[in-house]
Amino acid sequence: MRGAFYYYGYTIVTPAMAVSIPGKGSDYAIAYVDANKKAMDGSKTYKVTLPPNVPVNNFWAFTIYDTQTRSQLQTDQPKPSVGSQTKGFKTNADGSIDVYFSPKAPEGFENNWLQAIPGKSWFTLLRMYGPLEPWLNKTWRPSEIIEIK
Repeated sequence: MRGAFYYYGYTIVTPAMAVSIPGKGSDYAIAYVDANKKAMDGSKTYKVTLPPNVPVNNFWAFTIYDTQTRSQLQTDQPKPSVGSQTKGFKTNADGSIDVYFSPKAPEGFENNWLQAIPGKSWFTLLRMYGPLEPWLNKTWRPSEIIEIK
């Protein structure tokens, strides 16, 4: 079943996408619906929170995709991706990280934001590069994606 989910979102499957090796390769989480099990609406604002100490050896990133084309969502942003390598990324005082998805960036979180397009649904992929044991054994996990407006 795992391969079927990858095939929907992507046109290729490589061994690195199907094998989990702590600290090496990559692992992915895909969200097609919000915490209320509703498709994400490009006109609304959503937030996902990553608890402190994201368990990766290398880096992590969220990317936003168009549900109709399965391609990266075409927006005003140069890249539809944001993560630990994003310049100016903001971490909360407790070490957690909020990532926003909406038509306009929430004030103060412009570097923690992915633009959504009103009238388009979307899905997101969390890429974990060099995932560590807490990610692989599911003792660390992001929040659900919640609608905040």
